[in-house]
Amino acid sequence: MDHIGAGLAALGVFGPGIGIGILGGLASTAIGRNPEAAGQIRGLAIILAAFAEGLGVLAIVVGILAIII
Repeated sequence: MDHIGAGLAALGVFGPGIGIGILGGLASTAIGRNPEAAGQIRGLAIILAAFAEGLGVLAIVVGILAIII
């Protein structure tokens, strides 16, 4: 039963993955429309992707802790 709970906790990785994909697409569109702001858009996109990736890592850690504890 622990492994089922760990698998369900690890499903939290899909949300941040989809979010990063959407963020990348929208950032590319924004840079295409306004190339002068490419540096600012790229920097903000990297920061937001790091936050989303942190949530994905947190989901994996919770899944591993569910197996261990």
